[in-house]
Parts: sequence; structure tokens; C-alpha cells
Amino acid sequence: QLQLVESGGGLVQPGGSLRLSCAASGFTLDGYTIAWFRQAPGKEREGVSCISFSGGSTNYADSVKGRFTVSRDNAKNTVYLQMNSLKPEDTAVYYCAADRWRLCSRLPTAFEVWGQGALVTVSS
Repeated sequence: QLQLVESGGGLVQPGGSLRLSCAASGFTLDGYTIAWFRQAPGKEREGVSCISFSGGSTNYADSVKGRFTVSRDNAKNTVYLQMNSLKPEDTAVYYCAADRWRLCSRLPTAFEVWGQGALVTVSS
């Protein structure tokens, strides 16, 4: 069974940093494009970032550009989202999602395998 497991969420003060991890279970991330999404209460799921299956292409939502960095370590079968200069509006449940051989996308409908989510709360 293909599974993704997010970790690294938590409570952080505004201006702080967190690093989310997305680990694959039951399959290797080689060949998979990975995207990060987030969903705040009462809001639609938003595409935050994407990294291509080769790692050579990334993109970011305007709201996080310059603050968030996505990376992957295929040897560890893990993708990371480094989040710096966090703001209260970054508070949400963050999800990673995977799809094989896909060009980068931040549309939820483009991805088949999803993690369970990790809560990030930015508050003083």
C-alpha cells in the first residue's frame, strides 16, 4: 500500500521556522513528483510548493515564495519543506502528495497519493 507520512508540524512563534518531512512507505519516491498543500479552517486546500520527480524543477505559491524551500533526498525516500519567517496566516494542516512522472503542479486533483497531514500553528 502506498503511503505518505508527514512529520515536523507543531506550534511556532511568528518569525520562527519549521521543517516538514514527507516520508514514503511501501514505495520509492524515485520517479514521483511531490507537492505540498495546506488547508486552513474554513478555506480551500491551497497548493504551496512542488518539486519534480528529477528534483530539477520547483515552484511556489506567491504567498510563500522566498520563505519556503522544498527539497528531496531520494536516498532517504523523503521530501522536505523548510518554512522560515512563518506568519500567523501560514497556520494550516499541511499535506504532501505524490504522482508518478508528473510535471510539477499545485492542483490537488493532479495527485493520487496523499499523506494524513501535519498541523502547523503559528502563534505568539
